Formats: sequence, C-alpha cells, structure tokens
Amino acid sequence: MQINGKAYRTIWFENNSVKIIDQTKLPHQFIIKDLKTVKDSINAIKTMEVRGAPLIGATAAYGLVLSIIEKNDLSHLKKSSEELIASRPTAINLKWAVDRMMKKLSGVNDNDILRIALEEVKAIVEEDVSFCKNIGLNGLKIIKDLADKKKDTVNILTHCNAGWLATIDWGTATSPIYHAHQKGIKVHVWVDETRPRNQGANLTSYELNEEGISNTIITDNAGGILMQRGQVDMCIVGTDRTLSNGDVCNKIGTYLKALSAKDNNVPFYVALPSSTIDWNIKDLKQIPIEERNSEELSHVEGVDENNEIKKVRIYPQKSKSLNLAFDVTPAKLVTGLITEKGVCEASEKGLKGLFK
Repeated sequence: MQINGKAYRTIWFENNSVKIIDQTKLPHQFIIKDLKTVKDSINAIKTMEVRGAPLIGATAAYGLVLSIIEKNDLSHLKKSSEELIASRPTAINLKWAVDRMMKKLSGVNDNDILRIALEEVKAIVEEDVSFCKNIGLNGLKIIKDLADKKKDTVNILTHCNAGWLATIDWGTATSPIYHAHQKGIKVHVWVDETRPRNQGANLTSYELNEEGISNTIITDNAGGILMQRGQVDMCIVGTDRTLSNGDVCNKIGTYLKALSAKDNNVPFYVALPSSTIDWNIKDLKQIPIEERNSEELSHVEGVDENNEIKKVRIYPQKSKSLNLAFDVTPAKLVTGLITEKGVCEASEKGLKGLFK
C-alpha cells in the first residue's frame, strides 16, 4: 500500500537486518527502523513498534533469522523462540509463526539453516499477502451487494487498526474496503479512535488518507448512536485470535461494538487469515488476555507547536487504572467470518467447512 505515493510493505529483510516501519511514531513521523538482533525483534513486538497479529507473527519469524545470524546454535535458537513467544501472549499468529519456523528448521544442517530460515520467512510473508488480498476479494462481494441495494455510499465502521499496517500488505478488515475503493464503489469509514493507544486514529485513518478513502475519526463510544441513526451499514473488524467455535478475541472495545450492531441489526463481520484461528482452545475463558502498562491509559502522546512528539499525563497522580488490551466477542454476535477461502458463519461447522 501507499505512503506519500510510494508502495511499502510493513517489514522486509535487507543487508542482514530486518526493516520495519516504526508504528509508535505514526502518524506524526515516518521512520524506518533496523532490527539487528533477536532482542531487537522482541522489543519491537513488546513496545508495539510492530503490532497486528499477522505482522507480529512475521516479525517473530524474522527474529529467528536474526538469532541464527547472531549465533548459529540450536540452544540459542530454542531460547530465542521461547522469548519471542512470551513477548505478547494474546495474538496466536506469534506462536504459530515461531512453531512453524522451528518445525522447518528441526534437524537442518548448520550450513543450510540460514538459507532455509530465510526461505520459510519469505513463504510466511508472501502467504500473508496472498491471504489478505483474498480476504479483500471475498469481503468485496459483501460491500458490493450493500452498494447495489443502497445506491449510495456504503458506511463502514471499523475498530482499532486491522489495516495493512497490521499485516504485511492489504490488511484484514481494510482489505475489502481497499478493493471496493479500487472498483469505484463509494465507501466511507467510521474510524474508532481506539483508546488507549489510538491505533484507529493514528494508523487506520492515516493509511486510509494515503489511499484517498473518505473516513471520519470518532470516539470509541460514538458507534452506538451512529448505528441508531442508520449511519452505519456494516462493521468490519480484525482479530488477534479466533477460536474454532467462532468466538473472536480482538482489541478491547470490539465486544461493545458487536452488541450495538446486534441491537441495531447492523451486519458485524470479522476478517482474518487462517493463521489467526486457534484450533486448540475451546473456551473463551482460556484465552490469555494481555494486561499492558497502565501508563498507556494515564498518558497521551501528541505533537507540540514545534512538531515534536510529547507525552503528557491526563489522569490524577494517585489514580489507579486497568489496561486490558483485548476482549472476546461471542460467535452469536458475529454475522460472518471473512477468510482467504471465503465467508462462513462464526461456528465450528462454518470454519471446518472452509478449512477441512
């Protein structure tokens, strides 16, 4: 996708280092950062310089490449894999990517291991691009049907950032929007700001602007009244982990949007690649919900009059705060799951029908 008219992906390998777009600096500064060690990769995941389930997975896979470059030793690689998996607990793609890499590298000769690791990372990255593109094509049909019935702009509400910045390219929730825009279908996106890190305001609106797509940032709590007023035709969100029964774990606040959508008969879709499906956990209470530093709530970042990024406190000094990063939307509130293989109902039967 585009930044300042130039096509980028979110991550790539160059001169024995991994290049990323530092998302903690967006939208105010566009900075490409080098990751040179596995600890750099772990730190980038923890601090959310990279974020979004598919991108976290790719970053972890590249982290193992950097581990091999640092020290071509099996015990070092195993330790690196464990530290990468522990860096963020909720997004299933991270563990999926690390496990896939370790399985591929098991028993490989030391002389071949770097080459094979790079080949497998490339396969993971290209697979994600292909999956996200197909998610867009499958979701495009839903938007086109709405546009044909409405004969007017299709208003879509999304939450957090499930855009190309959360993947390698195209995005998940945004991919159908990008495909619709490219087909000339008029769309407008209501962008939840998504406190506390404001990934909607800082990232989703930013990338939509770069693609020339009409969008309006709203407070996280405004979606309900917009649905009551008939100003939302559909919701599309991403997911960090979807259980085999169709329950969806996503950025905190997604559950409340799904409740509002259900109450107002607004279709609520979840877009995901198959790498985000957790086939093992059956009970939503077993999903590890990340609790992040409370300072993300008590402080906000912005630019001052000198265009410098500053952080300021907005809460009382003595106040406590709880910063849960994700919630779970039960399958019964989900209209459908948009995957690379098609659209299905949010259920075990629906998912197994696509992924035999």
